Amino acid sequence: MFVTTKRECIEMANGNFVAYYRVSTQRQGASGLGLEAQQAAVRQYLNGGSWNLVAEVTEIESGKKSDRPQLAEALRLCRLHNATLVIAKLDRLARDAHFLLGLQKAGVRFVAADMPEANEMIIGIMAVVAQAERKMISDRTKAALRQAKERGVKLGGNRGFVPPPGDASAARKALTDRANAKASDLAPVIKEIREAGVTSLGGIARALNERGIPTARGKGEWSAVQVQRVLERVAA
Repeated sequence: MFVTTKRECIEMANGNFVAYYRVSTQRQGASGLGLEAQQAAVRQYLNGGSWNLVAEVTEIESGKKSDRPQLAEALRLCRLHNATLVIAKLDRLARDAHFLLGLQKAGVRFVAADMPEANEMIIGIMAVVAQAERKMISDRTKAALRQAKERGVKLGGNRGFVPPPGDASAARKALTDRANAKASDLAPVIKEIREAGVTSLGGIARALNERGIPTARGKGEWSAVQVQRVLERVAA
């Protein structure tokens, strides 16, 4: 007896396709963990029909990141080649509001290997639900933290977390940018002090203290060394 599968009832894969895979961490991206399963699911979906896999694009990123450069590239390729975006598992991305909304607004045909019957209406509903769930989770988290604080629980502090090198570098850059901005703000004041006849580093420090201008860190009083650092930033 010939049995018609659900996949056959829908349609055979035809035309151009761009595959989009996503793994959640750099470690998974390097090891291929989860990637091979996604590739296998896409190839199983494409098995049969007359199709051309134009490109395969892999996103390696956190589920919380909203920036999806590889998704943008996959959508660009779809528009360029008049191709259909194919993903392995829609259920894995069903709570990813950014992905779903981007897919909905891109004006690109799509298909999910695990849910080939999904259409634009289903994606739109999923996007709305995902946004609502994300907001509810955020609200519950804020409420729980507020209640913990009211009970006297100390929040924050060192929990043994070591930021990855990229985060540490970004933090250092942010500190440098703030210091440069502070130096830029101080430059006209120091110029005015110098024009008044005060030229030594110690004298400028005393003048800044007398004017009540806070230090770059906002603590203590100005010293000659601190003034020198500001002048070096201004001159850089």
